[in-house]
Amino acid sequence: MARRTRVLIIAIIVSFIAFLDGAVINVALPSLAEELGGGLALQQWAVDAYLLTLGAFILLAGSLSDSFGRARMIRIGLYGFGITSIACAMAPDGVFFVVARALQGAAGALLVPSSLALIVATFPLAEQGKAIGRWTAWTTVAFLIGPLFGGILVDLVSWRLVFWINVIPIVVALVMLRGIARDEPAGDHAPIDWVGAALCVVGLGGTVFALIEGERLGWGSPLVVVPLVVGVVALVVFVWWEHRTPQPMLPLSLFRARNFAAGNLATLFIYAAFSLGPFAITIFLQEFAGFTATAAGLATLPPTIMLVLLGSWFGGLSTRFGPRIFMTLGPMTVAVGYLMTLAVSAELAFWTEMLPGIVVSGLGMAITVAPLTAAILGAVDPARAGIGSAVNNAVARIAGLVAIASIGVIVGSALDVAGYHRVAIATAALLVVGGVVSWLGIRNPPQAARAAESSPATSASPEE
Repeated sequence: MARRTRVLIIAIIVSFIAFLDGAVINVALPSLAEELGGGLALQQWAVDAYLLTLGAFILLAGSLSDSFGRARMIRIGLYGFGITSIACAMAPDGVFFVVARALQGAAGALLVPSSLALIVATFPLAEQGKAIGRWTAWTTVAFLIGPLFGGILVDLVSWRLVFWINVIPIVVALVMLRGIARDEPAGDHAPIDWVGAALCVVGLGGTVFALIEGERLGWGSPLVVVPLVVGVVALVVFVWWEHRTPQPMLPLSLFRARNFAAGNLATLFIYAAFSLGPFAITIFLQEFAGFTATAAGLATLPPTIMLVLLGSWFGGLSTRFGPRIFMTLGPMTVAVGYLMTLAVSAELAFWTEMLPGIVVSGLGMAITVAPLTAAILGAVDPARAGIGSAVNNAVARIAGLVAIASIGVIVGSALDVAGYHRVAIATAALLVVGGVVSWLGIRNPPQAARAAESSPATSASPEE
């Protein structure tokens, strides 16, 4: 098997593992909360404990990837993810489960940036858009089989099997990695920014704790105010420290590249919506509309199917014509889809009130994801691909983290019809802002214009 093909397959499997966990967890939340207790707060923590450490450590993981080699970091991440997945599956109570999820997120942080960096380091610039498109399309198979398979496991056996299934792709990835020679680090081993990592964890942790527990404990409670203040101060100090330290885990110099800065700002809004909307839909369908976990998983399939079928194609088009138009129209299309779901009523007619909006939002996601990723990574020097990928992934995960932590502020304690309407409007608003930011901030790179002039119309085919 050619090295590029093997690298692409490994990158897909590794990212698949991390994304599968995120895709499966939503359908398992009602069953998990029923067994372990905790209500909406536990459901939020089940998602956010993972996203918290993933978002906080993914920046550190990018530096480790560049300093010590992508393949090595992937191996360590796979072992860690396997152990913590088993711990989640065996959790006796909610506290143990949340701690295990946090550790799982730390292991997952090593996987995604290293896999994308491996692609960028292996494929020439002219082929990166299409390779990333294929990576995007096939990793979204995790989102395709995740909710459905997870729903079947929850309904027929237990939510615990949702975490046991991680072991299978982990073993496959470890076996395939044996055929990859040890990759060379990008340079000399630089000091690791542990201070920055600690500040990031404290900042995000304090802020997210306040957002999740504020509704239950009261916004004036010292148990909410103190973590919120500490979190905000830590985030401010984090930015100051990253500007001051000679070896930052978040090199602020990366943001001097216009597409990197604008793309990550757009990512903040777009991926907040990508997390908030599906989270609300899955819980709403099960707890309010009475769907089984399997039915809720089936209901969320259309966007994933469209991502798989069209992701590579739009990635190729963005290489030819530039990412700006796709990063603008894509989020706007998703926003229209969520606004269409405002037709949802107390007597839910899924086929007419929700499904059309879900399909439209799926088309918009397919338009958006690969061009956005390619635009941001294309603005980074290949030698810094690991940290560049990590920054973008961190922004996406932190956006989702804060969005889900804020759902209680939007809907209160119950996700009823009125609460879902508020979530749909908030999701659409985030997407519109993301589209506007993309239009104003993104610039098509010169190679896109050259490719548009020299490539035949068939060159963007996902089959190539």
